[in-house]
Amino acid sequence: MREPDRIIRMKTVQSRTGLSRSTIYRKIAEGTFPPRIKISITGAGWHESEISRWVADPVGWRPKEDGDECR
Repeated sequence: MREPDRIIRMKTVQSRTGLSRSTIYRKIAEGTFPPRIKISITGAGWHESEISRWVADPVGWRPKEDGDECR
């Protein structure tokens, strides 16, 4: 059975990507970085698999379409 996709927070994303907070938010707005997901009223994070996919191919990264690979 496949392990569940972990949710990682900003500090971990910054560490893995080497990007600053402002660059991450700018790239999200441009559509060139995975969007955050809400995990509580005040908390948000990213699916670890999406960040790994972005790190593997930052230029070619695109959001998954609805029919693409089940989670």
